[in-house]
Amino acid sequence: MRVPNPTSGNAGRQTTHPGRPRANIADVCVREHVPVATLVTFHAHPDDESISTAGTMAVAADEGHRVVLVVATKGEHGEIVDGVLTEGERLGDRRALETERAAEVLGAARVEFLGYTDSGMMGEPTNDAPGSFWSAPLDEAATRLAAILEDEQADALTVYDQDGQYGHPDHIQVHRVGVRAAELAGTPRVLEATINRDHIERLIAAQANELPGLPDAPTPDDVSTFGVPEAAITTTIDVRRVLARKRAAMQAHASQIAETSWFLAMPDEAFAAAFGQEWYIHRGALPGTLETSIF
Repeated sequence: MRVPNPTSGNAGRQTTHPGRPRANIADVCVREHVPVATLVTFHAHPDDESISTAGTMAVAADEGHRVVLVVATKGEHGEIVDGVLTEGERLGDRRALETERAAEVLGAARVEFLGYTDSGMMGEPTNDAPGSFWSAPLDEAATRLAAILEDEQADALTVYDQDGQYGHPDHIQVHRVGVRAAELAGTPRVLEATINRDHIERLIAAQANELPGLPDAPTPDDVSTFGVPEAAITTTIDVRRVLARKRAAMQAHASQIAETSWFLAMPDEAFAAAFGQEWYIHRGALPGTLETSIF
């Protein structure tokens, strides 16, 4: 899915998504006194965008900014929710369609796949398979992403923190490739999407009596190495006003996120506590930086 960048010679065309009317970008920016900017979010697999940066994407789109989603792989080795795929349907094809649907919900104007294959979890033989993202030469993959950044004249790029949030090889590679691509393209702002480890540990402790009833709910041991300590975070985006769309984006990935999963089964209040903020480390920011906007 691609809608031309209005700053690249196609200013007369507007992004539209079925079922959700969009304000004219110029009108929004004049009214809110916000300049049009372009945000590119880079992810490893379909559904990662809905979990990590969906709220940021929706807020940026609502403010009239251009939002572009780039995904390294089609998540071919993901676990499949029972009964979702039709006979003969390939998981990668289904996940690509789910990504398009989630992007529409979030207001993304363009979706691109870099063309690599899911590498599987760390230590699996698929890590080193030909065409896997983990095995891709750094500059080769970064050049593919940089071409999109240059085409979009991107103002900001989101990647993951240096450990890929939780150590998945493709997530670590998103960090490496994204940082290098921003260098090649001259993208001025790079923000590492991360997990506020302290916040999640507090939530688990506060909801200790509720989480055991939710399938696959995280435990303190699960999150002990996730993300970064709160003190390392520079940028916190309040996404509570778009949480319904964040949940809808997750639901679009039905092959991966079951309605009974802890992501979707938790009550609205608990969902807001867990997903109402999105956290980043702004690369190159001065010590003590505390931001509330992606731009």
